Amino acid sequence: MLDQIGSKWAVLVMGELGRHGARRFTQLRQQLGGISEKMLTQTLRTLERDGLILRTVYPEAPIRVEYEVTPLGQTLRGPLKALTEWSTQHIEEVVDARKKYDERTTK
Repeated sequence: MLDQIGSKWAVLVMGELGRHGARRFTQLRQQLGGISEKMLTQTLRTLERDGLILRTVYPEAPIRVEYEVTPLGQTLRGPLKALTEWSTQHIEEVVDARKKYDERTTK
């Protein structure tokens, strides 16, 4: 469970759906620059399977599919927001630590 919740794309998908409400696949893909169609599909399926998002199919021509955060998923928004804020606040420190580590281990 932690592997999925902590994955880059799961965090970004949950954030996008949490901020903007129901979204279609193409809207998500456009907002999440750099994600492949395959990775977005896998991420959405996993989040749906875990009960964190809901996939709704509307019987229209063409068929319309939307994804939205479930009540269970809403309970995860606070912890994910805190993780995102921590990452933003400490990114420079992490980059510096990585650089020092790499310098020590490549000598």
